Amino acid sequence: MTKIDTSVYGKRDISVENGGAMTKKERTRKKIIDISRILFTKYGYNRVTMKDVCEATGLSRGGLYSHFDSVRSIFEALMEELNKNTVLDFSTEIEEGKSAVQILENALSLLEEEMNHPEDSLSLAMVEYAKSEDSNIMEDLNRKGKKKWTMLLQYGMERKEFREVEIEEIVNMILYVYQGVRLWSCIVPISNQTIESIINNIRRQVMKGDSYDF
Repeated sequence: MTKIDTSVYGKRDISVENGGAMTKKERTRKKIIDISRILFTKYGYNRVTMKDVCEATGLSRGGLYSHFDSVRSIFEALMEELNKNTVLDFSTEIEEGKSAVQILENALSLLEEEMNHPEDSLSLAMVEYAKSEDSNIMEDLNRKGKKKWTMLLQYGMERKEFREVEIEEIVNMILYVYQGVRLWSCIVPISNQTIESIINNIRRQVMKGDSYDF
């Protein structure tokens, strides 16, 4: 495998956040996950080996295996960490009583940013993982995603900030359009204008007329 540039390690949309002080072991584990994400993004899931991870991280075989026993375990740890993304968690902001419109805008800004950067997409790796491994992790992540978005839409409707919508329909639109764009943009270019129109359509579907300006 061609040597990759890990200088992007820790920059936008690469590093997995982990708040608070970390031990040396935790920092090493985080480094493995972060740099492995670069590998999975560039090469997919099937082509990455533990040898590749050793070379990219600079760890010995023993050092790597003291944290993870396989590429699969690294990838699954990455999926779990990404699922903890606080911007798409919503629960803390809802508990604090923040504006549903602002919570949604923050989430849409993140989705738009990610859709505009196919070079950071894990979509192809996810497809390869799902086809290669006997695991329900993707179904579990999808269920969690639906639960989060359902919670936000219910919250916004209760506060009269969102339109009265068919929640399941809107949740499916958000999740599957987003993932579709992320996957397709790895194959063909998708313009910023197209992505912007997708985000604006979500706004139109969910927000009341006086809640957005575009």
